[in-house]
Amino acid sequence: MSQFTRNFCIIAHIDHGKSTLADRLLLRCGAITEREFREQLLDDMDLERERGITIKLSAVTVKYTHTDGQEYQLNLIDTPGHVDFNYEVSRSLAACEGALLLVDATQGVQAQTVANALLAVNGELDIIPVLNKVDLASAQINETAEEIEQVLGIAQEECLMASGKTGLGVEEILDAVVTRLRPPQGDAEKPLRALIFDCKYDDYKGVITYIRVVDGKLKKGDKIRMHHLNSTFEVAEVGQFTPRPVQVASLTAGEVGFMTATIKDIHQVKVGDTIESGLVPRGQTQPLPGYREPQPMVFCGIFPANNGAFESLKNALEKLVLNDSALRFQAENSAALGFGFRCGFLGLLHMQIVQERLEREFNIELVQTAPNVTYEVQCNDGTVVTVTNPTQVPDPSRIKEFREPIARVEFIVPGEFIGPLMTLCEDRRAKFIKQEYLGSKRCMLHYDIPLAEIVFDFYDRLKSATRGYGTMDYHVTGFVEADLVKVDILVHGTPVDALSVICHRTNSEARGRRMLVRLRKQIPRHLFVIALQAAIGGKIVARENISALAKDVTSKCYGGDITRKRKLLEKQKEGKKKMRSKNIGAVEVPQEAFLAVLDTREDE
Repeated sequence: MSQFTRNFCIIAHIDHGKSTLADRLLLRCGAITEREFREQLLDDMDLERERGITIKLSAVTVKYTHTDGQEYQLNLIDTPGHVDFNYEVSRSLAACEGALLLVDATQGVQAQTVANALLAVNGELDIIPVLNKVDLASAQINETAEEIEQVLGIAQEECLMASGKTGLGVEEILDAVVTRLRPPQGDAEKPLRALIFDCKYDDYKGVITYIRVVDGKLKKGDKIRMHHLNSTFEVAEVGQFTPRPVQVASLTAGEVGFMTATIKDIHQVKVGDTIESGLVPRGQTQPLPGYREPQPMVFCGIFPANNGAFESLKNALEKLVLNDSALRFQAENSAALGFGFRCGFLGLLHMQIVQERLEREFNIELVQTAPNVTYEVQCNDGTVVTVTNPTQVPDPSRIKEFREPIARVEFIVPGEFIGPLMTLCEDRRAKFIKQEYLGSKRCMLHYDIPLAEIVFDFYDRLKSATRGYGTMDYHVTGFVEADLVKVDILVHGTPVDALSVICHRTNSEARGRRMLVRLRKQIPRHLFVIALQAAIGGKIVARENISALAKDVTSKCYGGDITRKRKLLEKQKEGKKKMRSKNIGAVEVPQEAFLAVLDTREDE
């Protein structure tokens, strides 16, 4: 019965203890035993456990017996906290009626706490605020509760005290979930309507679809249809995660679980689509509101180190997109790197995670180009070109206006770090908007910053400037005109398209020179001088030389007249001149050089 079902998710800033608390909830409800209990139980990827962060949402169904003796079915979704995985949070909220808003009592309200709380409010979810880590000596319980009331507008009397590490407050949280969250609304007698909120690919079962049933009932053998893709299937299996996958007889209105239908073509399922009954004529079922399509913020080229692995990379990306619908990719060809894909990501961490998953899960060695954001170029004829790759930039003579994306960034920092933060923002061409105080010790600052300035190393710089206490959240507000240029890298007079970058004119010369210095260390010396140049249009702005190998052609001369040695030296000189003039001495940039030059972590 849906009145004894509760669907909720846990949302919080990164590292505030979501996964640890979720483990405690599972332990209390008997889903796992003390022997099975371990940290980050729901984080089943090696990357998640190594980095200590949640990358993918995890759904689990448990049974909880309330103090009144009634048994409830609790469907819990553990969500990521990093801003790059905000899309995962929006998908979780679409499948729930309530949310546990977790706040670390030692750190207080953080930037992503505010962003996730606003997502829950906009989704009209019931919110239960929970102060976590209250057992620590450094916990500031009263101050954090006041911040929740001041910043989020939630009465501090509603806050629950908890500790995911010790299990303190778990009973109170489960009681609040039952009493303070509304049951799901839906009619089991109506035609089937279910929301797809996640998918993954299994080599044996095909596509495993995570669903939230809104109306009707779903069981094995049912004929179903994907509303938007208009593809029909027969259900092979329905089940729930407890946290292990367990088959059930059916999923009814209000329940969360998974289904398989021997779907081998991964293009026939789309996250956010509505599953409807195949027996009802198409068009008679009202589709469920999905969620906004995520817009990639960062783009880079991904190429297989071995050109023969192109098809393997394509198959790997298609399977990964099924599990990570925020990823975008399309095929591209580079003169330097061969065939590969232009991929779009939500942020730099998202890009790093995808690259590591491709290398680990699919065993593909990759070469990655320098990441860049989306730009807009208005040409003299009035057309607007969207640029996701530096090679798409039109000729400078055709460009009327170059536009870059601007992000509204909210920082929350202790008062003593306001000065270093402002200095950091000024260095990144930021525009100050406003400043608000959260109590007596912390402050929220709002800035407009070019997206290209924050997606690379800005977060690391922020942590360094604020000794780890500063947090940030951002969203793109639009495009504005800027003095941007495309910097081309020429090796021995030949442009290398994979090394081209777009940057602000004031930084162009320094950026180009940094790349040339790295390239000079990686390209082996030849028998002639190799010129490395950075150019903007037809103008060379930086140059480095790789000196020629000094071969002693006179070593075989033992005595004799000096003219014999001169003859050999002149012959060597003519040979080097011939190689330069006819470009016989072509320079091939090794893969190791691309990897070193395109590694932006040490750019500054």
